[in-house]
Amino acid sequence: MQLQLYQIDAFTSDVFGGNPAAVCPLEYWLEDKILQKIAQENNLSETAFFVDRGDFYQIRWFTPQTEVDLCGHATLASAFVIMNYLNPSLNKIVFGSSGGELKVSKKEDFYSLDFPAHIPEPCDAPENLLSAMDIIPEKVFASDNYMLVYKSEADIRQLNPYMKLLKELDRLGVIVTSPGENSDFVSRFFAPAVGIPEDPVTGSAHCTLIPYWAKVLNKKNLHAFQVSERGGEIFGIDNGDRVTISGKVVQYLEGTITI
Repeated sequence: MQLQLYQIDAFTSDVFGGNPAAVCPLEYWLEDKILQKIAQENNLSETAFFVDRGDFYQIRWFTPQTEVDLCGHATLASAFVIMNYLNPSLNKIVFGSSGGELKVSKKEDFYSLDFPAHIPEPCDAPENLLSAMDIIPEKVFASDNYMLVYKSEADIRQLNPYMKLLKELDRLGVIVTSPGENSDFVSRFFAPAVGIPEDPVTGSAHCTLIPYWAKVLNKKNLHAFQVSERGGEIFGIDNGDRVTISGKVVQYLEGTITI
């Protein structure tokens, strides 16, 4: 069997920046164990698979180790593939996922995700979370991930967490964030429990970051950078129970896999 495969860099205007995602269009769903093996072979933070259902596309996301419920950059990458290669007449797409309906729209060079907001709540930090961080945060919150708030962008850039302890946490991953020097805020994201020590740019983390910083800064439209080694730029809008997450996307690779 041969399958199309694309590798797309999301939240960047330059190849080798942003977050690379593998995108694999399917005519029908293969066995889960095959999907997981493809994702493991790709060895990227996420591989997205989707099936055309007519009115929408059913989408699933796999890390090299497991399936996840939501992924921003691989959804953006999937929309790029559909709008540029599979159905260029579209500038809006609806995805069906285990986490609900997701929408992506295109305007000029920007692709925008409409995702559910994940409102963070203050919490007591687990001991192993604080022990894993070489710089102690000012505040700790929780949603689907833990979120640690720091004083400065320098703190975020210098962090070097102890991954073994982060792997033991009871949440998917850990967001770290602070005000930005040249943006409203910056962030990084660590998820070693699902095989991603550090994710280059994390769309889904901004479901939590955007409502938090919108409230703190008292503004609806936000500009952010994820300051990983590859780095990425995100534009966000707080819409209450939903968030808009926008960025640019570029193609790196198009090919065929044989299984």
